[in-house]
Order: sequence, then C-alpha cells, then structure tokens
Amino acid sequence: MLGILANRTYRHLFAAQVIALIGTGLATVALGLLAFELAGGEAGAVLGTALAIKMIAYVGVAPVAAAFAERLPRRAMLVSLDLVRAAVAVLLPFVVEVWQVYVLIFVLQSASAAFTPTFQATIPDVLPDEKGYTRALSLSRLAYDLESLVSPMLAAALLTVVSFHSLFAGTVIGFLVSAALVVSVMLPSPRPSTPRGIYERTTRGTRIYLATPRLRGLLAVNMAVAAAGAMVIVNTVVIVQGEFGLTQRATALALAAFGGGSMLAALALPKLLELAPDRSAMLAGVLLLVCGLLFGVAVPSYQGLLQLWFALGLGYSAAQTPSGRLLRRSSQPEDRPALFAAQFALSHACWLVTYPLAGWLGVNFGLAATFVILACIAGAALIAAFLVWPASDPEVLEHPHPGLPEDDPHWAEGTHHSGYRHAHAFVIDKLHPEWPREP
Repeated sequence: MLGILANRTYRHLFAAQVIALIGTGLATVALGLLAFELAGGEAGAVLGTALAIKMIAYVGVAPVAAAFAERLPRRAMLVSLDLVRAAVAVLLPFVVEVWQVYVLIFVLQSASAAFTPTFQATIPDVLPDEKGYTRALSLSRLAYDLESLVSPMLAAALLTVVSFHSLFAGTVIGFLVSAALVVSVMLPSPRPSTPRGIYERTTRGTRIYLATPRLRGLLAVNMAVAAAGAMVIVNTVVIVQGEFGLTQRATALALAAFGGGSMLAALALPKLLELAPDRSAMLAGVLLLVCGLLFGVAVPSYQGLLQLWFALGLGYSAAQTPSGRLLRRSSQPEDRPALFAAQFALSHACWLVTYPLAGWLGVNFGLAATFVILACIAGAALIAAFLVWPASDPEVLEHPHPGLPEDDPHWAEGTHHSGYRHAHAFVIDKLHPEWPREP
C-alpha cells in the first residue's frame, strides 16, 4: 500500500492531509475547553450549536465553492483555503463571546467545505491508475482514523506543559505546513471544454450524482453510514459512563475500538476490491452496520460493547472507503470537483439528520429504542441501495445519440454501431444528460 508514496505529488498531498488533520484534531480539543471557559455548564449547548454550524456550512458551501473551483488553479485555491483556516485558528484564542466562536467556526468550516472536495477530486488526476487510487483511498481512511486516536493523546500531552489556548498554535502550524506542502508540487487543473453559467456550475455535481444509478446507491449507503456513525459518536459516552458507570478512559477505549475496526477494514480493502466489485463490498459493510445496530439492543457488557464497536468500525470503513472509486468512474476529469462537492454536501446532509436524531432518541426513548430505530434507517437504506444500484454495473454502455450528426467526432469514441448507437465508458455529461435504458 505504501508504494504509492513513491509518487512525489501524492506524497506531498498525503502529508499535507495528515498534518492538517492533526491540527484540526488539536483545535477540536481546544474548542471544547474554550466553550467551557466561556459558557461553563452550557458548554454542551455551545458545542452542539458549533457542530450544527459545521454541518450547515458543509452542506451549503461545498457546491457553491465547487462552482468557482473550476475557474481557479487548484493549487492556488487549496493554498488560499489553508491560509484562511490558519487565520481563523490565530483568532480563536482571543474570542471573549460565544457568538464570536460561532462566526469563526462558520468561516473555518466553510473553508474546509471548499478545501476537502477540491483536494479529494485532485487525487484521481494525480493517481490515474485504479489500483494506486484504491490504495490512496485506504491511506486516506487510515489517516482519518489515526487522527481520531493521535490528536487527543497529543493534546493531553501538550496540556501538561501549556494552556489549552496554545493548542490553537498547533492548528495554525498544521494549516501552514499543509499549504507549504501543496505549493511545493504542481497539480492538474482540468478545465471544462465550454464556459458554464453560475447555476450550471453550482448544480452540476448534484445533477450528475442523482442521474447516475451507482451514485444514487451511494447516497443510500451514506445514510446507513451516518445512522451507525451517529450512534457511536453521540451515544458512546452515554452507554459507557451512564449505563455501565465506567470512566472517561473507558469511553476513549470504546471509541478506539471503533477506530481500530475501521483501520483494519481500510487495510484489507485494496486486496478485497481486486476480488469483489465495489457494490458487493460496500453493501456487505452496510449489512454489517444493520446487524451491529440490532445486536446493540442487548449488548451485555462493556467487553461486548468493545467487540460490537469494532464490528461497526469494520462495516463503517467497508461501506464508506470505496466511494471515491465510484465518483471517479462516474465523471469526466473537469467535473470531478463538482461531483466530489456533491458527495461531500449530500453525505453531510445525512449526518445533519442522524446526529440530532441519535441524541434526541436516546434522551426521550432510551438507548435500546435508539439502536432499533437507527437500525431500521440503515436497513431501509440498504434496501434502497439494492434497488437503485444495479448488480450489473459495467463502465461501458451502449447508448443512442438520435440527434447527433453522423460526422460528429464523438462517434469515434468506443464502438460505432448502426442506428445512431455506440458504446464507450459512460458518464453523465453534456452529450449524455441521461442514463441509458436497457436496449
């Protein structure tokens, strides 16, 4: 898997991702402590509002940012967004009012909502080989999982010698180093063949997404992943410390078990995806999430919870990690930023639903009912994915062009058949606005 780091451009981008993630993790810890300093017993409400602002920024800003991304060099855009995030981190230690936290968090997360899809859309252009790209997806998943483990431990170590305000300095350094690594390499910036209006650029990614059967299946998978992930993230502390009466360390260990399962699946996926199609691996992961949520109703002990969270981590990563492969297969290079932005926004819209739902159900109906209801949501998503994502999902499809002149150069692509039909790798674009029906 580490062989792809021989590619200098990808190596620098991956290092930028890891360093920025660690900086973000330090900011997350520091933000919780800042909220407590400003709001005391109401810190939970402050953090909940900040999380809602984050999700709203992700859902609303990503498609708009993608509309402008195609007119800007990717490297310049990524570096500028890292600098914006660093500037916000510089200001956070100096806030004295809760509303100031909300404004800065919105700016920070808006920059992240523009940065992340553009960054993700660049990787398949840097690593055009599918095997290399699959390994890059697994490394990215590992980076996210390791960040969730390393950042809290690093923050705890730093807090023994500095105040929590100094943690924001680590965030600033992380974003500045990320910007330096990005600026050190040349990045491809495919441009659309014809100019597009602002509405076309803003909505294009979502329209491609919803017109592609495999991506409609991915949207259902996103909902299942969000249902299971919200249960783990929102209610682990309630189960461990409220139900079992254990310590904060036990809570951290339970979350680590979930991250460990996710990491193991990410390590295994490159080999697995050489033997099984994306659809089979991802839907098997969703099935594991559904079964895990149902088993959660009767989890007998803390040790049983650790095993259950590990299994959910396996399903979480198996269902989520290959999504980049689907997006790559389903778009022209110039449309990838818009499509990755659509995935970013739509997947976070699922989390915007499941995060508050997991908390509200737990408070009002108990944890057993929460497990069942979220399992039902994940199960319905699994059924939807089976129905809208065909088991036979070839890249090359035969399709008609009834209004296309016979001398149009597009006929030279793929195999030319009679009757205004030909076959080639099919994606939704200007010449192919709809998915072809079975002949």
